[in-house]
Amino acid sequence: MIFFSKKKEKFLIIGLGNTGDIYHKTRHNLGFFILDKILEKYLLIFSKKKLGFISEYIYKEKKIFFLKPLTYVNESGVSVKYWMNKENISINNILIISDDIYLKFGYIRLRGKGGDGGHNGLKNIEKELGSSHYPRIRFGIQNNLYIKKKIDYVLGNWKKQELKNIDSKLEIVIQIIFSFVGNGLQKTMNLFNYKLKK
Repeated sequence: MIFFSKKKEKFLIIGLGNTGDIYHKTRHNLGFFILDKILEKYLLIFSKKKLGFISEYIYKEKKIFFLKPLTYVNESGVSVKYWMNKENISINNILIISDDIYLKFGYIRLRGKGGDGGHNGLKNIEKELGSSHYPRIRFGIQNNLYIKKKIDYVLGNWKKQELKNIDSKLEIVIQIIFSFVGNGLQKTMNLFNYKLKK
């Protein structure tokens, strides 16, 4: 008797950011920062591959690819599209993690579709995928004192107090990511939307 192993469902979790030491501690690299924390927690490592740093993880019989695009924020969609095609991953099984200067600091929004909100990375992803219907987590970094100096602010380094505030939110972001993989978008939104409004 021949047994065929069931193919694992695949997911692509993308953190947006810019590569290079000068960007490492900047607010615009929030997506990279969150993925780095996940890999640190689960003792995983990134490997440099085509158009991105990639790490793989098996969770509940599902295969997760964590991706940090090497294309810089403004061309993130190029990397996302490449890895979706390479691994044959559905648009419903990707999750983009980005900063949001127009969302109050520390607020988290999980959505299955939406506009780019002025974020060039999301704008490029929509262009490359030909759709704005893809799951995303947007993490608020708003500071009204800097809203008129948007570029300087998002490319500026985190302050110590900001990092402390982010650390307190990281666990819920990680829970959302793994719930998305294990339970799907709609159930995850039902589970977490109340918490995210608090």
